[in-house]
Amino acid sequence: MRLAIFDCDGTLVDSQADIALAMEAAFATHALPAPPRADIRRIVGLSLGEAIRQLSPDLDAQTASALVQAYKDAFRARRAAGMVEEPLYDGIAALVAGLDAAGWLLGVATGKSDRGLAHCLDHHGLTGHFVTLQTADRHPSKPDPAMIEACLDATGAERAHTVMIGDTAYDMAMAVNAGVRAIGVDWGYHHPVELIAAGAEAIAGSVDELALLLKGLEA
Repeated sequence: MRLAIFDCDGTLVDSQADIALAMEAAFATHALPAPPRADIRRIVGLSLGEAIRQLSPDLDAQTASALVQAYKDAFRARRAAGMVEEPLYDGIAALVAGLDAAGWLLGVATGKSDRGLAHCLDHHGLTGHFVTLQTADRHPSKPDPAMIEACLDATGAERAHTVMIGDTAYDMAMAVNAGVRAIGVDWGYHHPVELIAAGAEAIAGSVDELALLLKGLEA
């Protein structure tokens, strides 16, 4: 059995605009200056609490906790109003369907919540392709290997036959920490140089190139 674990934000979907708008709304709720969008982009993929700590390390614990809830409220309000887009990157739907048909086990390891991931996958008609979904609701933040460990436990896949696919150094470091292979993608939120430094064995420059890299692992 071969297991491909995908990150979500920045790998399957381009959610940076939605995340930035919700983060700006959360900071505005508490009359705090919003972090620059470049900084927000860099924390995509971390669990929300860790993301807030990195964006504003000087905040007291109570304010940081309040910002986490304000972000959740802002994102849910935007989703309820039909304002959340999170578009799939071109070719991702076909890639996922093709891997599933070829006998790969598929999983997701993401900083999203259970609810957020379920909404995203259902909206794009991808839910049925994935056999294990691991989120920040039940695990420490990346690069802790807990989400990958849970994917391995859920599927019975071996580490040597498992690959983590993501767009950030957090994803690559998580793979290294879990002892599985790591492939980076260059259409997300961290530079390829950072992905290589964090442990990526290869970088896909397109979805077609990613498909070829995964095909090479089938031998």
